[in-house]
Amino acid sequence: MSLTPEQRLEAYHLMRTIRRFEERCAELYSAGDIGGFLHLYIGQEALAAAVKYATRPDDNVITAYRDHGIALAKGLEAGRLMAEMLGRTTGVSKGRGGSMHLADVEKRMWGGWAIVGGHLPLATGLALADDYNGDDRVTICLMGDGSTNIGYFHEALNMAGVWKLPVVWIIENNEYGMGTSVKRASAVEELTEKARAYNMPAKRIDGNDLQGMVQEIGEAVEHVRDPENGPVLFEAVTYRFRGHSMGDPERYRTKEEITEAQRRDPIFLWAEKLIEDGVATQEALDHIGTQVEEEVAAAVKFAKESPLPELEDLYDHVYAD
Repeated sequence: MSLTPEQRLEAYHLMRTIRRFEERCAELYSAGDIGGFLHLYIGQEALAAAVKYATRPDDNVITAYRDHGIALAKGLEAGRLMAEMLGRTTGVSKGRGGSMHLADVEKRMWGGWAIVGGHLPLATGLALADDYNGDDRVTICLMGDGSTNIGYFHEALNMAGVWKLPVVWIIENNEYGMGTSVKRASAVEELTEKARAYNMPAKRIDGNDLQGMVQEIGEAVEHVRDPENGPVLFEAVTYRFRGHSMGDPERYRTKEEITEAQRRDPIFLWAEKLIEDGVATQEALDHIGTQVEEEVAAAVKFAKESPLPELEDLYDHVYAD
């Protein structure tokens, strides 16, 4: 599954958008414009882009609380996402969900979920519904490495395996669950080993290699789309360049470790590849960067100019109409 030159440039634009969106979120959080928790996706952008190009628009995507990049990749508008960050009524969840609960049912983005591993049974449920209704959609479920140590992981993957449901599970192994390294939290360091308990095909992939992930995930998506095959699991090995959340002092890792990881910045690697293959010049990539800057600035402007919810509307949207 190869990307066209146009798609390769689009993917670069998307990754640059995610990076700049996250940088502006960090600035707004520090200024007090964003409240609550804020978990940034900086360093993991390639996986979000890979999910976009390896799936159909009508496939389901569900993820954990580090969800901004996945939401952008799924096609949610940057302005409405930023409005949600700022708690405005024009946000994707009407300002009531915030950073960790970005969703759009029409786009089949079923949200970020704040509880570690809590969304895994929902992924099984989404896939079960599609299987029952005879729809050929696939559910992509992304999770952090820490989710694999949660009871939901066993329950969700076991039932998906028993019923041969169309799910592609993707572990985003960024090496740390909050401040605890995978080595200290899991009995096996290669998390793909856990799939053996469910008789599930599993593979470790490079979470910074966009083209490689599009190929691997794309093939898996079509494999599980066949109702005879059942689910597949990936462990995408990546690294988050920022802390677990904005309040993380990051005392559990060294500056040297972070600097070394940044040498494999997925955006830099993709830009290098585009130039090397003659798909783009540095000037063209710089122009995309300027476009992204303007687009994210417009998203922030839209969010800041949008109204806050009124107190009398507190009980609206609590129940389905």
